[in-house]
Amino acid sequence: MTSDPPEIQRRAPRRREPLSPAARRFGFAVAAFVNLLLLYLGNVWPGWQVLPFLTEETVDVLPWINASLATGVVVNLINLVFDRAWLKALGDLATTSVGLVATIQLWAVFPFDFGASTFPWEIAVRTLLILAIVGSAVGIIAAVVAFVRALIRGADAAARPS
Repeated sequence: MTSDPPEIQRRAPRRREPLSPAARRFGFAVAAFVNLLLLYLGNVWPGWQVLPFLTEETVDVLPWINASLATGVVVNLINLVFDRAWLKALGDLATTSVGLVATIQLWAVFPFDFGASTFPWEIAVRTLLILAIVGSAVGIIAAVVAFVRALIRGADAAARPS
């Protein structure tokens, strides 16, 4: 009996090793910092007004965008301290839900003006907003599933990579 040549043999898929607690915590710290930085850049310096394609209606959606970023800061700081799978899933549910509301508000207000550009920016941005809304809806479902799975596995389980 002969064995298959190496190029025909099926390889077992490689399983990704779970991230270490230190790597997860570093990721949470970086994410919280990035969200804080975006809050500062958008609200303090240089501010959203420097972007020429944003209209005055941006003030109508800015509270939702700020809420989304602030939720990300809080959730990541909590995850940094506690690092539990069920808590991470719950945080993902919160951040994705607030982000979904912000995206829907962006769609409704559409505070963009692309001037006389020949590129169809409005179509491109609206398409991206639709993708973000659909992706957020899927993300909410995934977060609920991850939350239930984490509860089944046990409340003391450390956060696992998605």
